[in-house]
Amino acid sequence: MIIEFSVVPIGRGETLAGPVARILDLVDKSGLPYQLTAMGTIIEGEWDEVFRLVRRCHEAMQGETGRVYTHITIDDRPGTSGRIAGKVREVEESLGRSLKK
Repeated sequence: MIIEFSVVPIGRGETLAGPVARILDLVDKSGLPYQLTAMGTIIEGEWDEVFRLVRRCHEAMQGETGRVYTHITIDDRPGTSGRIAGKVREVEESLGRSLKK
C-alpha cells in the first residue's frame, strides 16, 4: 500500500521545517520507501508497518505541541510494490514524455 500523510503541529507558528525534519528523520530511519513532497510524505509498505510508522510520527509531533493534525490518504493495491515511482512512470508513459520532478 501507498499512503500520503502529513503531520502538523497546531499552535507552533508558520515555520514548520524543524518539526517536519524530526518526523522525516523517523521516516528515513524506518527503511520504508518514501518520497517527501511539499505538502506531505508518501510511504510504501505493508499495512502494519506503514501505520506503525505514521503513529510514531504522530506521537513524536505530540511531543512538540499540545495539538496535532494528521491527514492520511491511502492507496491500497494488494500484490504490488514499487508504486511510488511506478505510478509516476505510468503517467509519463501515457503522456509520452517526462514531467518535472
